[in-house]
Amino acid sequence: MGTPILETRGIQKEFPGVKALSDVSFSVGKGEVRALVGENGAGKSTLMKILNGVYTADAGEILIEGEGVTIENPLSAQRQGLAIIFQEFNLVPMLSVAENIYLGRLGGSRKTIEWNRIFEDAGALLEELNYDIDPRELVENLSVAQKQMVEIAKAISFHSKIIVMDEPSAVLTENELQKLFEIVDGLKKSGITVIYISHRLEEIFRICDSVTVMRDGRIIDTSPIEDLTKEQIIEKMIGRKIDQEYPTRDTVPGEVVLRATGLNRGRKVRGVSLELRRGEVLGLSGLVGAGRTETVRLLFGADEMRGGSIEIGGAPRRIRSPIEAKKAGIALLPEDRKQQGLLLDLPITQNITVVNLDNVKAGGARVLSKSKEREAARHYFEALQIKAPSVTQKVFFLSGGNQQKVVIAKWLFSEADILIWDEPTRGIDVGAKYEIYLLMNELVAQGKSIILISSEMNEIVAMCDRVLVMREGEVRAELAGDEIKAETVLKYAIG
Repeated sequence: MGTPILETRGIQKEFPGVKALSDVSFSVGKGEVRALVGENGAGKSTLMKILNGVYTADAGEILIEGEGVTIENPLSAQRQGLAIIFQEFNLVPMLSVAENIYLGRLGGSRKTIEWNRIFEDAGALLEELNYDIDPRELVENLSVAQKQMVEIAKAISFHSKIIVMDEPSAVLTENELQKLFEIVDGLKKSGITVIYISHRLEEIFRICDSVTVMRDGRIIDTSPIEDLTKEQIIEKMIGRKIDQEYPTRDTVPGEVVLRATGLNRGRKVRGVSLELRRGEVLGLSGLVGAGRTETVRLLFGADEMRGGSIEIGGAPRRIRSPIEAKKAGIALLPEDRKQQGLLLDLPITQNITVVNLDNVKAGGARVLSKSKEREAARHYFEALQIKAPSVTQKVFFLSGGNQQKVVIAKWLFSEADILIWDEPTRGIDVGAKYEIYLLMNELVAQGKSIILISSEMNEIVAMCDRVLVMREGEVRAELAGDEIKAETVLKYAIG
């Protein structure tokens, strides 16, 4: 393929107690779409942060078009023609689309800003992407997909030769995803190289030319996409075979443990009724904005209910706050684990025990027992196979999959019997997903009950005993047994 557009040689990176990257060497060609895959903690994010100048490698070198480069910070990376679009967008909400695209370059060499030129240039970039966004619109008013297009436009505005996309499809609808694929294809035709990081392997087979697999901080394999199957990629990622993607379950749901009738919150939730049985996984499916998350937030007392009633174990229960929900034995694993589920600056220990401090007190005293805290945290640390040097590690430094396991551990320690899991496997690798599915089966076998919200259709079909399909804040269908098929769920979700 001639001289690679990007090459790394012998990249090493170590953090206290963790060797994040070991002798990472790979190359990618001009106009190539390269998938970068691996389990959470495999080293993908660390490598990308080195390429972006957020981290400095302990050893090794980076070459762009055959020339060694030094990348000191993100601006340095952009000047070298390398742009990275992270999962968490680097945008200023209260500024316009155009201002975000040209932030730091608004004035050019002049002291005054030529606003007409800025808006015209931004509009031309967005038109080039064939995306209809008003360059004067404030970013805070945009959808997630629109924000992503702004990030892509910003990357192109730097005349980037290489664009890295980190989990770009995590929260996109099917139509938005198709638009993203068209843009990636357009970038490729323009000679721009795309490194595409995703846990959704079906996407990789749709748009990528080749795949690099990482495991435990090393490059395991790089191959053309046509030489690999999905099963082979999974095996390389996790270092073992998974006989099936979803484990089977033979438990039979029992009596009703939660009944909600006529839940209402304006247009977001309109007269939703549901029943959850002991030992059952009840799916809530629907398109983005259908009202799934809003419904479970009412069950958890996170939002004010404007109408309806809730029964727990056959008895009426008023749930006006998460504290009351916790007392009723309800736990919510939120969609946004970083903002709503974790204390990022605190260690694993305190993140796990924070919801049940009575269980880690020193005898009858009001003082917490550090030894009890560590013992409780270590139990779940080992049971869920959380990858970290120890339970004293700050949660901020964990991979996404291990952060999710900490949230799960926290609610298991709360001893809740009704578990609401909102997108529990979003941004999670295949191996960690399978472990979460096994845990779900184990929990319902113990008599706990789960409400599962997922945008992954295969996950809903494979893991749920019953599925409620929502659209426009209402339940439009209830499916069970052989009725739970992807095409049937989509039919009711779309309307």
